[in-house]
Amino acid sequence: MNFERTLTVRVARTALTAATLAALLTPFNAHASSAAVHAPGDTITAPIREALTQLPVRAEDRTGYQRDLFRHWVDADKDGCNTRAEVLLEEAVVAPERSGTCTLTGGQWYSPYDDRTIDGPRGLDIDHLVPLAEAWDSGASGWSPAEREAYANDLEDGRALIAVSARSNRSKADQDPSTWLPTAVGYRCTYATDWVADKTRWGLSIDATEQAALGDVLDDCPNIPISVTLAR
Repeated sequence: MNFERTLTVRVARTALTAATLAALLTPFNAHASSAAVHAPGDTITAPIREALTQLPVRAEDRTGYQRDLFRHWVDADKDGCNTRAEVLLEEAVVAPERSGTCTLTGGQWYSPYDDRTIDGPRGLDIDHLVPLAEAWDSGASGWSPAEREAYANDLEDGRALIAVSARSNRSKADQDPSTWLPTAVGYRCTYATDWVADKTRWGLSIDATEQAALGDVLDDCPNIPISVTLAR
């Protein structure tokens, strides 16, 4: 009888302990799950290699893509300068002259893709770091026209749009890092880091070959933290 009573008490205590742990852990886990849900306007910070692992991996689909589905080079703040001109003014090494509504002449820019200095704005393109077609493949096909316009004219994050030589931009075209990287090898860590940041900002996915290519680049880079303010 004593043995049976001892066994009964131990079973009861074990059941109580399990129930107590479940009660304690349930709200904690629920809180952890809710904490991982972010909303537009939230700023998140993570080491770059961790940020890469957080991007969803999906196959790409370009069905239905047309460049004009992303309305770009708008004058969002109505100051007379469209998005292209705003980037040129922001990134000039030597400021250009501005005349008329927003005509830019002279000035000098540095193109980090190919480590070149460009005189005058005519030799420059404004590159969407993550190309419009790549964004479409990675989730933007399901966006509203207003969201695609916001993406194509993103002046809120300085990594999204960049003034580069027309030659380097046209060499890149709509390729991702699995098939194109800047010829300036010293810029590749920045390029891969900014690519991950831009995809994080806009909630875009990556495909498996893109993930592998970014991982290969970032393995040779400092695992620096990036901060991203989510756009969607």
